[in-house]
Amino acid sequence: MKFTLSAIIIIMLGLLPGSVRQVAAQDATPTLYKMKCQICHGPDATGSPAGKKMLVKDFTSPDVQKQTDAELLEIAKKGKNKMPAYGGKLTDNQLTELIKYMRDLAKPGARGK
Repeated sequence: MKFTLSAIIIIMLGLLPGSVRQVAAQDATPTLYKMKCQICHGPDATGSPAGKKMLVKDFTSPDVQKQTDAELLEIAKKGKNKMPAYGGKLTDNQLTELIKYMRDLAKPGARGK
């Protein structure tokens, strides 16, 4: 199979928007965390002073870490206790990326990133 240079360029340009969107989404997650989550969950996912007063769970705790991503997604979408529901405010993809981000924050040595 032989490709011309123009065919290769067209193929590469077709792949580019998807990868750019993926990088943009990854870059947006820390900002989204700061805007929507940090006020209660704190910069390191252990809970802000205000969040601790509302009995926010420490995301680094074994109780939270043993929950599956699907369980955490359901909580994020529907809300629980004092946590508001984000199902109509954020997409499932945004919530999934936030869960990954918070799990990364919970890893030893990653706190306060």
